[in-house]
Amino acid sequence: MSAEVTELNARARGWLRHLWDKATTPDDWSSSGEPHEWWDRDSSAPMCAFPRFDLGESAYALPLMCDVTPAWREVYTRIAHEFCERHMTFWAAIDALVLIGEDPNVDRYPPEWQIYIPERLRGAYAPPGWIGNGDQRWGLNPDPIAADGNVFFRGFFNLLLSVYAYVSGDQRYHQPFQVSGYMDRTFEWTQPELAGFISEQLAARPEGPHCENTKIWPFCVSATGLGLKAYDAVNGTTLHTPYEAWADFAQQHYMGRDRRGDLEWFAFYYDPIEREACTFPDHVTALAALVTLPYIYPQRPEWGQWLYEQSVAKLGWSNPKARINTFVPDPRTTSIALLMAHELGDDVTETRMRDYVEQRSEPRTFGDEDDRFGFFFGWGEPYPRGQHSALLMLPEVGGRGAWSRWSGDANLAKFAAPTVEGVDYPAVGLSVARNDVERGELLIGTYAATPSHAGRATTLRVVQLPDVDAVRITCDGEEFTAWRPIGADSIELDLTIGERKFVVRTGYHGGGAEVARERVTSALGVVRSAPVPRSAPVPPSLAAIAAAKSCRCC
Repeated sequence: MSAEVTELNARARGWLRHLWDKATTPDDWSSSGEPHEWWDRDSSAPMCAFPRFDLGESAYALPLMCDVTPAWREVYTRIAHEFCERHMTFWAAIDALVLIGEDPNVDRYPPEWQIYIPERLRGAYAPPGWIGNGDQRWGLNPDPIAADGNVFFRGFFNLLLSVYAYVSGDQRYHQPFQVSGYMDRTFEWTQPELAGFISEQLAARPEGPHCENTKIWPFCVSATGLGLKAYDAVNGTTLHTPYEAWADFAQQHYMGRDRRGDLEWFAFYYDPIEREACTFPDHVTALAALVTLPYIYPQRPEWGQWLYEQSVAKLGWSNPKARINTFVPDPRTTSIALLMAHELGDDVTETRMRDYVEQRSEPRTFGDEDDRFGFFFGWGEPYPRGQHSALLMLPEVGGRGAWSRWSGDANLAKFAAPTVEGVDYPAVGLSVARNDVERGELLIGTYAATPSHAGRATTLRVVQLPDVDAVRITCDGEEFTAWRPIGADSIELDLTIGERKFVVRTGYHGGGAEVARERVTSALGVVRSAPVPRSAPVPPSLAAIAAAKSCRCC
């Protein structure tokens, strides 16, 4: 795939359709309800077998899709909003609200979980996934955000909120929202408070905050850092800075090199109480490094690329003459290897991993009209696994470097450019929606997102036009006249649902990168020199938030 992708392919359109179903179909994530069966609660057990990981990872394709169709964002905004709302519920934080104190089954774990526990501690040590809220060394934190541990809840939540901000351009979550806590108590937060709390906690703990109590995970801390980086990219803040110190610490303490300077070991997680790192034996230790790369690489590309090259070489996956051995049954590792090979432009490894994954992941369409797409992995389930499908979709949606680009070189100019709105999705979708600023044209490609709706009449709007009177439109190369002005900067088009290629001559040539950014940041109400958006209160200190929102005597 080339460095730039300008159209959503068939798989991306099918995945988007499935995400729309998951996001917009009502279900009950409260303590008295249960999520719909298509939310993934099984993948990568015992660490990630909670539905919030499906929420977070399923959102990863949204900013990449938004960069493919930056002039059509409303569908991604709706999906991201529904995901964020579910992440505030009981079921999103269920492990912190239910897995209380010591695990009574600590000596009865299945054999396949033992690899995730240091050998010295097996039989008397909680595995990954058991958070242990209420452990006597930590106390009970009724608020899943304002906790000493549980960084993987708030870190991934902030990343999800940052996805929403990137695709929407609005400040919905700079306003107070309620997060469900222990015994159905609720706690009020804003994203600026959340991001500020995370940043200050990371600065106070250069070794890294805990996920499950007593476990520090490079995977979770790096995802937390990426959420801060994405927040900064949209808001012009500098809350990501403490991650840099953690990355330096991690390279000194959470990995080791042999005499030749090659990767010798990497910590899956580290327990500072037990003073024990969970590592995998011999070359399999590379799997622990590999799973962190979607989060490390966008923040520390040199370190991330070195870890990638060391990992795929150590595992033999970059060697065209070697057989691909996976060592563990979880497909997450091969999916991430494919993603990172694509991201870095390692064509040899990408070709090998893609062939391997395609043969084993069962990619196929599904639904009443075969208009949804996902990866089923031969498990005989009615819906594709959300986590594993989400990771495999990233190299389907974006070109080289696309995963890293959105959280770094954020495209904020799209919010000030001509934009398509009022699309009747999922009857009709847009595979192309982007402004060619050199030619002063808006390119739009439509398709029947629901095939049975092809041929039906529909409308769409184009807004933020510099001069409605100067607009000219062609459809499939012919002059198109079925449109009308509906405002000072907006027009409406009448069309039939199907494969159509529109060129709207807008006369929009942008205003230069800095001008566009200043317009957008002004519209968002943010000030680049301020630590948080001006419209939101400055986050109080870590101690103040913890004292106000959490009480160990509860």
